[in-house]
Amino acid sequence: MSLLELFLIAVGLSMDAFAVSVCKGLSMCTLKKKDALIIGLYFGGFQALMPLIGYLLGIGFQGMIARYDHWVAFILLSLIGFNMIKESLDKDSESCDASVRMKDMLILAVATSIDALAVGVTFAFLQVQILQAVSFIGVTTFVISILGVKVGTVFGCRYKSKAEFTGGTILVLMGCKILITHLFF
Repeated sequence: MSLLELFLIAVGLSMDAFAVSVCKGLSMCTLKKKDALIIGLYFGGFQALMPLIGYLLGIGFQGMIARYDHWVAFILLSLIGFNMIKESLDKDSESCDASVRMKDMLILAVATSIDALAVGVTFAFLQVQILQAVSFIGVTTFVISILGVKVGTVFGCRYKSKAEFTGGTILVLMGCKILITHLFF
């Protein structure tokens, strides 16, 4: 997997965290650097941890489904991506508060990183250098989450659905690229 492909996956995965960070920023009267840092650490940390867990789970199944690994990667990335696109089109408004309490942030961090668990499973089949990949994903999400808090305090929630749509589209396209590359090249 190239650095560009890994970057696109990292950005795609971080869009849920970005959307929640925008919402958190919207609920803050002013940008609090400490709170933005805490939000970035939670989201970046969990976006790094979950693909590692998924990778370790995927390694256990790799031998059993090696002939179908490209289909597994395609299906998982497409399902995650289409779900993100569907959520971006959902007109129900989400409420969010400015709290960065551990309980609140743990719930949000896990919720926004479940898709990263499935991506980690696909990494096992693609034989990715996992420590570099999860570090890259974690740092990317950390930076994007902090930017999300800033965007939220400045622009509000009008970009939340666009971020989720973009992230979902990137993941679907990456799944298609993996499948096409394996089948035709």
